[in-house]
Amino acid sequence: MIVIDIPKNFSDDPGARNYSDGPKSGEEFYDVLLKPKFKEALEAGVRLKIILDGSSGYASSFLNESFSLLGNEFGADVVWNRLIIVSEEIPKYSKKIKDSVYEKR
Repeated sequence: MIVIDIPKNFSDDPGARNYSDGPKSGEEFYDVLLKPKFKEALEAGVRLKIILDGSSGYASSFLNESFSLLGNEFGADVVWNRLIIVSEEIPKYSKKIKDSVYEKR
């Protein structure tokens, strides 16, 4: 299993949707961490665990941007079946991520 702990590995105060919205955006998270780690998990045949707990919170646009990009690039079912989402502090984030993975652009 490969693990991304967003507060520890990316930012404990993630930003908004795009690079133009400021630092630590969902787009930046996708480019520098989520996509490379997802590809690594695919190649290794393991799941990717995403830990959300421990941050100041997530803008819906951050989650939407990063996970919709992932779903669109790799296929929604492939992505959703490969992810383990840990969000005990705010469980609704898991549903937001699933909805984003299945969103078509």
